[in-house]
Amino acid sequence: MLRRWCRHLPWPAFAAMAFCALLSPAHAATQELDLAARLDQTESLRTADHSRFAQQLRELREHAVTMAPELYWRLRYLEAWEASFQADYSNAEPRFLDVIDHSGNPALVTKATAVLMGDMARNKRYGEAFELANRLVAELPRAQDRLARFMALSYLSQLLRSAGQYDLAAQYAHDMAQDLPTSETSCKPMTILLTALYEGRKIASASPQLQQGVEACEAAGESVFTNTILLTKGSLYLDENQPEKALALVQRILPSILAGQYYSNTLAAHAEMAEAYWQLGDEASARKEALATIALSDPDDLNETLRDTYLLLYRLDKKRGDVVSALAHHEHYVAQDVGYLDDVRARALAYAVAQQHVLAQKLETEKLSRQNNILRLQRALDTKAVETGRLYIALLLVILVSAVFGLLRLKRSQLRFKKLSSMDGLTGILNHQHFIGAADRAVRQLEKKSGAACLIFIDLDHFKQVNDTHGHATGDAVLRRTVAICKQHLRPTDLFGRLGGEEFAILLLDCSRDQGLVVANRIRQAIEATSIELDEGAVSFSASVGLAAARTAGYDLQRLCREADAALYRAKRTGRNRVMADIENDHLLKA
Repeated sequence: MLRRWCRHLPWPAFAAMAFCALLSPAHAATQELDLAARLDQTESLRTADHSRFAQQLRELREHAVTMAPELYWRLRYLEAWEASFQADYSNAEPRFLDVIDHSGNPALVTKATAVLMGDMARNKRYGEAFELANRLVAELPRAQDRLARFMALSYLSQLLRSAGQYDLAAQYAHDMAQDLPTSETSCKPMTILLTALYEGRKIASASPQLQQGVEACEAAGESVFTNTILLTKGSLYLDENQPEKALALVQRILPSILAGQYYSNTLAAHAEMAEAYWQLGDEASARKEALATIALSDPDDLNETLRDTYLLLYRLDKKRGDVVSALAHHEHYVAQDVGYLDDVRARALAYAVAQQHVLAQKLETEKLSRQNNILRLQRALDTKAVETGRLYIALLLVILVSAVFGLLRLKRSQLRFKKLSSMDGLTGILNHQHFIGAADRAVRQLEKKSGAACLIFIDLDHFKQVNDTHGHATGDAVLRRTVAICKQHLRPTDLFGRLGGEEFAILLLDCSRDQGLVVANRIRQAIEATSIELDEGAVSFSASVGLAAARTAGYDLQRLCREADAALYRAKRTGRNRVMADIENDHLLKA
């Protein structure tokens, strides 16, 4: 306001101009301090009062053009954080990378890297997430900003817990509590620590740490974290066969959970009540809470809570003799179990690969060290007498051979890990993740030239009966025999993978719909004609097949998968041991 008034003074008013010249720098400095304080306050409101945080962020954007670079990058980071909070990861990632690459602020770089790492893990980009985790761990000893260090430890702990590294996750949570920023309390580190201890089976319902965590979060006014800890205690009661205590605890905190509207806690509360009622023998109430859990969930969710809830519904249906409903819930349970275990394995494998990269870097450093030693030895040779020269040369050759063998071992190890990460351990074909990735790339290439392709889903009929009747070793033999049969009818250019359990997928490239149906039916007939010989007799099996063609369903892989899956389920509903295509120009093939 004062600067605007000064600009409109008449030209002869030299005294007033001098006054404005002195006033403007002081006003600019005051404005910069005010913006810095507002940025500090806004950042502190992120989770405590998010609606107010969003409002203040919008107001700060109006000053972005006039901000000093340091303040601008802080604003840029908060915008990226908000996009991440709203699950708008496509906009959050480039903003975080912009902060990491260009801000020059170590604290902002650490915080942006931590949140980006968490986003990648949520989007199942586990390999990239653990690579960022390695960078964070390397930079932590040099991190001076306490809030940045606190955030980095928080995200690292949660990522490592997701990979089953519970001891390391607990250590990072413990480190968080040792150097709390002024804006934080011990509530969050205690919650993360207790979750890691619970999943690592290193805590009981009577552990005093649970009460300490509850008291810390209640004192901080963090109701969401308080309820998270109490739900952990409820889970421990159920694990210890104390359903009465679990039910009373969850019913007591349910109003607070519902008021907080935190999805994970709401889901867990209904699931715990369902399990408690089941243990108490109240089947009607158990069913009601289990169905409430399913109703709350996202259809695409894959997690342990939903898996256990579907299993409970299956047990309830089976007990009352509702075979149709029991089968439906069991299919959901199997899908959840397979998807959840695949995701767990993907996280664990990404962690192992990241550790392998660290080992490779360490060996590279050792190799350079060996090379330096070799150079020093070579200089020493020049000063030695001829009589001892051959001895030193022999020693040098031994060291060189040792280095070469070390590098060869490293290369073999890396190739082995790469192969393991892409192949299914039982059948030797592509696993779910790598089949989907390879198929997506192939379909995109075909779209450019309007090529033909067919996606085939194969599911073995009544496979659970084979496992239950003849044992899992026979079931594994059936899976391997199925893979061998399929390979006999495929070309080297076709993609073949195991989606999980007894379900397989084939992408036939440069293959029309009619040709694909012929191949699919040949495979089905070959499977039907095959049996596994056992001492007690032969085990026969069959398969249901669903097919989707790119020229009718489109070149989007997700849609192709949906169409092939829908066709597969129609094949099962109409009697199994048959081939069905997507809806348009539907086909039914059975010998």
